[in-house]
Amino acid sequence: MIRVLVVEDEPVAAEAHRTYVDRTAGFTTVGVAHTGAAALDALARTPVDLVLLDLHLPDASGLDLCRRIRGAGADVDVLAVTSARELATVRAAAVHGVVGYLLKPFTYPGLRDRLVAYAEYRSQLSAGGEVAGQAEIDRVLGTVRPSRSAPLPKGMGRETLDAVVAAVRRAQGVSAAETAELIGASRITARRYLEYLAEAGLVERVPRYGSAGRPELEYRWR
Repeated sequence: MIRVLVVEDEPVAAEAHRTYVDRTAGFTTVGVAHTGAAALDALARTPVDLVLLDLHLPDASGLDLCRRIRGAGADVDVLAVTSARELATVRAAAVHGVVGYLLKPFTYPGLRDRLVAYAEYRSQLSAGGEVAGQAEIDRVLGTVRPSRSAPLPKGMGRETLDAVVAAVRRAQGVSAAETAELIGASRITARRYLEYLAEAGLVERVPRYGSAGRPELEYRWR
C-alpha cells in the first residue's frame, strides 16, 4: 500500500481528498493535517510515501513546507493539490520536485488518474537495474503525469469553469446573476459552476442583504 498524508486546511476538502485516496486501489491515507506544523509532526511520527499538499496553508506556504521536507532529507514524494494558478508558483513547485500539480476543483477521476500514474512511476523506479537508453528514461519520468486533463462533472466545460473562477477571484464578492453577466452565460449555468466551486471548498457563500425579500447569495473566493 502507498501511504498518503493529506495536507489541506479546509475540512470539507480534506475529507474529500481522504475519501478519494482510500477509494483508489493500492493507496491508504495514514493521516490528515490541516496546518504545516501538523504535517511536519505527522511526517516525523508516521511513515509516508506521498504527501497530497495544498499550497495555501494557514501557518505556512506549501512551497516552504516542500523546502523543509526536502531539507530534512525525507524520502517522500509530493503531489500539489491546489488552487494556485500563478505560473511562478507552478515553476517553484517544479523546482522543489513535486511529482504532479493538480488544480482545484477536481473530481475523483482527476485525482485517481494521478495516483494510478504515480503508482506506476514508483513501480518502475523500484525495479532497480539500469535503463536501456534515453527513451526509457523519458518514458519512466513521463509516467507520473497523465496525458489527459482532469475530468469535470458531466455537462461542465473547462473554459467556462476557468471564466467563473477568474470572475470570482477578481471581485470582492459576486452573485450568480453578476457572474452570468461577466462570463456571458445564463444565471442557471453560472450558479451551477459557483455551487461546484463552493462544494469544493474554493468559494464561500455569504448572504447579501439589500432590497426586500430573500437575501441573494454572494460568492467569495477563499
